[in-house]
Parts: sequence; C-alpha cells; structure tokens
Amino acid sequence: MTTRDELRAEKALQGLEFPASKAQLIDYATERSATPKTLEALHALPDREYANKDDVVEAVPQEPEGDAPGGVHR
Repeated sequence: MTTRDELRAEKALQGLEFPASKAQLIDYATERSATPKTLEALHALPDREYANKDDVVEAVPQEPEGDAPGGVHR
C-alpha cells in the first residue's frame, strides 16, 4: 500500500465505529463506494479485529511506491 492508498483507506473508513473486523471494514468501504484499489488493499488485511483506522493502515501489506508490480530489478 502506498501513501496515497493509505489516504484512500482512511477516507473510505471515515465514520466507521471501531473496533471492527476485516469483514466489517470491507463491507463499510464497499457501501461507501470505495475505489477498487482501496478494496484490494482491505482484502489483503489479516483476518482480525482492528482497534482504529491507524491499526488498519499499519496492517495493510506495504508496496514500494514507484515500482512496477511483479517487476524484477537487477
């Protein structure tokens, strides 16, 4: 997840009451018409309960900014 993705996730989860499960995060973001990239990041979360938005952002697998997915650098 890039910094931009983190901002998207935070925006998509505004107003959600915590703690919340992964399924609740995805359902809430879907209802709020989150972008496909945001939903993809939320689906990548470990299946557990999250205490707040910061907890969610910290749990999303990180992806280096500017690197092509699957690219091999030599």
